[in-house]
Amino acid sequence: MASRETIVRDVSTYHIEKPVSGRSVNAMTAAFGEDVFTDRVMRERLPKDVYKSFQATIERGQPLDNDIANTVANAMKDWALERGATHFTHWFHPLTGATAEKHDSFIMPDGSGGALTEFSGSQLIQGEPDASSFPSGGVRETFEARGYTAWDATSPVFISRSTNSATMCIPTAFVSYTGEALDKKTPLLRSIDAVSDQALRLIRMFEQTDGVSKVIATCGCEQEYFLIDRQYYFNRPDVVQTGRTLFGSAAAKHQQLDDHYFGAIPERVQEFMAEAERRLFALGVPIKTRHNEVSPGQYEIAPLFENANIGADHQQLVMTVLERTAPKFGLQCLLHEKPFAGVNGSGKHINWSLATNTGVNLLDPRDETHSNMQFLCFLCAVIRAVDLHGDLLRASIATAANDHRLGANEAPPAIMSIFLGDMLQDIVEQLERGAPKTTKKKTRLDLGSRTLPMIPKDTGDRNRTSPFAFTGNKFEIRASGSSMSVTWPIAVLNTMVADSLAFIADEIESAAGAKPTEAKLKSAVAGVLKKVVKGHKRVIFNGDNYSDEWHAEAEGRGLSNLRDTVDALPVLKTRQVVDLFKRHKVLNKRELEARFETYSEQYATQIGIEASAALDVARSMVMPAAVRHQADLAESVASTEAVGVDCAELRSELEEFNESLGALRAATNELSKQIEATQHDGKVERTCRHLRDRVIPAMNELRDTVDKLEEHVADDLWPLPKYREMLFVK
Repeated sequence: MASRETIVRDVSTYHIEKPVSGRSVNAMTAAFGEDVFTDRVMRERLPKDVYKSFQATIERGQPLDNDIANTVANAMKDWALERGATHFTHWFHPLTGATAEKHDSFIMPDGSGGALTEFSGSQLIQGEPDASSFPSGGVRETFEARGYTAWDATSPVFISRSTNSATMCIPTAFVSYTGEALDKKTPLLRSIDAVSDQALRLIRMFEQTDGVSKVIATCGCEQEYFLIDRQYYFNRPDVVQTGRTLFGSAAAKHQQLDDHYFGAIPERVQEFMAEAERRLFALGVPIKTRHNEVSPGQYEIAPLFENANIGADHQQLVMTVLERTAPKFGLQCLLHEKPFAGVNGSGKHINWSLATNTGVNLLDPRDETHSNMQFLCFLCAVIRAVDLHGDLLRASIATAANDHRLGANEAPPAIMSIFLGDMLQDIVEQLERGAPKTTKKKTRLDLGSRTLPMIPKDTGDRNRTSPFAFTGNKFEIRASGSSMSVTWPIAVLNTMVADSLAFIADEIESAAGAKPTEAKLKSAVAGVLKKVVKGHKRVIFNGDNYSDEWHAEAEGRGLSNLRDTVDALPVLKTRQVVDLFKRHKVLNKRELEARFETYSEQYATQIGIEASAALDVARSMVMPAAVRHQADLAESVASTEAVGVDCAELRSELEEFNESLGALRAATNELSKQIEATQHDGKVERTCRHLRDRVIPAMNELRDTVDKLEEHVADDLWPLPKYREMLFVK
């Protein structure tokens, strides 16, 4: 193993695959989407009638004729070959949370000793991967291998590149032989249809339907991540195996000064960011923002808003590109929610809204918000949804890794509540009393200097502690974790909101009648929204979500606090949740149970890996280093006393260290005992509870012991790169 001194000397040398600093804006904009089968490419390569038919499939879900599919497939193949691709793959989102792909070559023998390229419409539309080795939660037995991938024509085909190859990737759904969803995309697409259907009902009531044929869920996902030098990564087996440091004493300086947040980006990191952005631009991912985050070594990248389905696919590409690009700069990208203890972890804020296909944001309050009854209907639908199904929303972001964040100083607590801000809070209070009459207006801030402009002041502040906050024209899910796929929480949110939109539409139709006058409709809407606010206002909270007072108040309001994954996941089995997904045809009972089983097994597996890794590092690396340090201390005591010099303090230090070493042995033995006591008898809930209640506390005790030893063992003996190095050396 290289010494840390060697590592520090070598971190300034790294390889950049392509220099990026000299790229012009024109070159970057020209590269945007160059590896995507875009609408422009389709118009250029497809006959007009084929293009129109294909667009009808994308926009209105019309069936795709086989002849048209063959024409589209041939055009895609020619385009991909020209772009250097040699293979194609159906790219899908299994329940692992990552993406999956099986590459097939375009090249086929021609039977005459030569070769030709071939790609048919049937190959484009459907694939047959092995479904037996993917998580299925019991939907598929191991011996039942057949599954299907089905082309999602609404998400663009793209080319994935490595150093010496290129592959055409076809976004697809993944289902079992019997039709159940084995992936995360299928329920997302179903939920998008569900929320569109119910939103259109409300829009038609207000007769704002010019050109509106569907409603689109939109999202923009802020991705936080850490970068460490790659040599440190390979010298931390805990990080290699689990994505986080299982041990590590706090550095003297970490994030106390808040000097890393929005600070100047280190040169190597900025070059990495520029290269990652170039690759993402080529894939059509509209990256907009990059900056330093709160913790040293932590950064953020964020795109513009997109269709939620495309945005979810792009979010998977963002994670892939970050991880693949970092090594070319001698860096390792860590997407784990809490790779370092004692400093901020990483989240993935999901900015979510609803918009018509004509471009109208249905969660934009506009200037006279109090009179925008359509907006208020959608706002109240969200409030009702989060109140009724907050536990489900909490369960959708529950993972072993995210348990480290929720409730800490960088993430909201596990209590699901809504932040509205001053203006909307005022209007909601007016709704409760009857029809709202006024809207708080924006003001301007005088900054006290003639050289500074008067700047607009928003009608409400931001609330960084809220798990679900309104931020001007959208809601932000702040509780989701950095390593997770966003498809599941978005599918859950869409389904929840679809159900509340259906409720509000039903209530308005019942109160207003078949063909109401404008006055009668307005009166019916006011009455329904008043009822919704009164029944569900308990979920609205604009204060400090971290405070003990809020936790007590939330309990008094009847809001649940599902503190960890083990408590949260059983929500998926409740009758209320089963009925919700069944009602809107997003997931049936079997598919929902499969997700409970899969996510529970993933929790158990992740904790099991972490516990075994911690035990291995403690026994094979930390213990030998501590014993060598003990021997050095003992030799110093013996040699000092041998020459007649009093060394009571040194002997005292040796005795204290002996106690610490004994504590290490006891902690490793206890963790080993709890690992062995873990039962894998098919009762996944019992296994998860044991891991949470027995194994995790044993891991924490071992960590405390190791971290204390790190502070005393000689630096040249300590086998693991330290926080002071990993967080700061760039």
